[in-house]
Amino acid sequence: MTLYLGVDTGGTYTDAVLMQDETRVVASAKALTTRDDLARGIGAAIGAVLEDAKADAAEIGLVSLSTTLATNALVQGQGDPVCLVFIGFCERDIARQGLDQALAGDPVILLAGGHSHSGAEATPFDAEGLRTTLENMTAPVSAFAVCAQFGSRNPAHELAARDIIQAKTGLPVTCGHELSARLGGPKRAMTALLNGRLIGMISGLIGATQNLLHQMGITAPLMVVRGDGALVSAELAQAHPIETILSGPAASIVGARWLTDEQNAIVSDIGGTTTDVALLRDGRPMIDPDGAEVGGLRTMVEAVAMRTTGLGGDSEVSLSGKAIRLGPKRVMPVSLCAQRWPDLVHRALDQWLANTRVGEFDGFFVVAQQQGAGLDTREAELVARMSGGACALSGLIKNRKDIAVLERLEARGLLLRVGITPSDAVHVLGKLDAWDGMAAGKALTLFARRRTSAGGALAVDGEALAQSIVARLTEQSATALLETAFAEDPVFGDLPAADLARHFLTTRGLAHHRGLVALDAGLNLPVVGLGASAQSYYPALGKMLNCKMILPEHAGVANAIGAVVGQISMRESATVVAVSDGCFRVVLPTGPQDFDTPDKAIAALEAALTEKARKAAEKAGAQGVRLSCEKQIRRAEIEGRDVFVETELTVTASGRPRITPAS
Repeated sequence: MTLYLGVDTGGTYTDAVLMQDETRVVASAKALTTRDDLARGIGAAIGAVLEDAKADAAEIGLVSLSTTLATNALVQGQGDPVCLVFIGFCERDIARQGLDQALAGDPVILLAGGHSHSGAEATPFDAEGLRTTLENMTAPVSAFAVCAQFGSRNPAHELAARDIIQAKTGLPVTCGHELSARLGGPKRAMTALLNGRLIGMISGLIGATQNLLHQMGITAPLMVVRGDGALVSAELAQAHPIETILSGPAASIVGARWLTDEQNAIVSDIGGTTTDVALLRDGRPMIDPDGAEVGGLRTMVEAVAMRTTGLGGDSEVSLSGKAIRLGPKRVMPVSLCAQRWPDLVHRALDQWLANTRVGEFDGFFVVAQQQGAGLDTREAELVARMSGGACALSGLIKNRKDIAVLERLEARGLLLRVGITPSDAVHVLGKLDAWDGMAAGKALTLFARRRTSAGGALAVDGEALAQSIVARLTEQSATALLETAFAEDPVFGDLPAADLARHFLTTRGLAHHRGLVALDAGLNLPVVGLGASAQSYYPALGKMLNCKMILPEHAGVANAIGAVVGQISMRESATVVAVSDGCFRVVLPTGPQDFDTPDKAIAALEAALTEKARKAAEKAGAQGVRLSCEKQIRRAEIEGRDVFVETELTVTASGRPRITPAS
């Protein structure tokens, strides 16, 4: 019997599922994600699912991995420093399309070069300037991103820069044209920049998984879920980690389709860090035509049209004026921290509860995530105080400067703050019994004593606060679903979805207002609730939104299921451009080539893209490859004549991954 193993590594849990012939779930299991050593959490989940199924490692013919690590990193502003090499652009271009926000202080090298819209060289590439700058560069970076003007039409200058950088530094280089064939230099540069920032993180995850599989005797090929729900080889995912943003959510959409057989639905997947909402239309996930948006940054990555909100079971609970606020930051739940360091957590909580006044840092802890290199003196001193891997925040912060140091270490993913979360709230309410519920109760009781802007206590006790936290999460979840519905409903056009979701008429309609005016509102599609905590939070959502709520069996491991049942799909795109009357240009693997008719140019380009896509799919491990070609033709009427402007071709090669026969 050949088994399929699906693994999903999230911010809090790592899920594993075994399936037989893609038709039946044999077993599923969960383990805590271990950020300091990802292999431990992955190994625990795989070991548990194999034991549950009484299966042998030799029976596994395919392993597929989905992850939210890239998504979570971008939402939380984490990642390694990257240098952007910007060719043919000027300083003001950095302020466009969110590129300056994505850079976040990382170095930029501006160079002469670039091509025209037709792919002809506009300005010679300043290769010597790049060499000199690299020799004098002092800023520490982990990778380079290269983007040249109209590099998607002719990548010659990007490729030349890549070769120089690799020869000089030996560091990974991401070229903009490798990730998108679309125009828009600053946006393509941002996508390449974020890709470089994620290389270390995703390479570490894939490398840890591959080593672990080898140790466990699993010889099956490893696939990784892309942001559009398709599978790619582990090697390609390591080179283009940006394509794994929304990997976990995309897998959940595929899993939702398999679990429910719903053709049209809104899928809401709540994890530890984020809630991901997407639309299932005619049995397929909708693809975002503008590129994936994560953490407020719009990339050029083809991915499921997904609205990602910093809201999950591990969202930080904070006090804002008179009310509580959830997210977008993720923290470790106090109940989980207490399970790992019970003496430390309970001793500190008891001391704080014995005081009459709640201190600024009372109720918070800090946990070391991983060892960091390149720490400055203050950072190293702060980390050195954390003997045992965890400590109370009040014992770590000696002065106000330490707060800024702590925030820098958190941004790099080296430290994780511990505080109360919705996960702690459901422990207090008896809806969850996974970690230390007593510690959760103490922490919520302490937080309930905090003073609001009105001067009174936040809540009468910990249980009342827990109810408020769950109610707040339900409200924010409903808003996220409404925003998706308004954004995807064409009747509302470009009206801001966030404003419509919060509009007074919407809220009154949801409450079935009956006055002189009768108002009703709700979702006109069923909602499929996914995630380990969906059963704790989502039953009230259907009533609030006046719609059918579906909570399927195996909803907690939908991502891992989606990872197994997906297909390999490789796309190659390029454009035929009219240079002048009787001259139509394409950039082939051999270089730019001109044709005297658009049909000849299109045929040549289609043949080249078909061969490239087919080889890419086969290299990725696809069998029974199917090919399709889409053409987007642009024509214009000039002086009464119908004139060819350009045609964009996209060839898709898809197929199921090859499996290793069970031994």
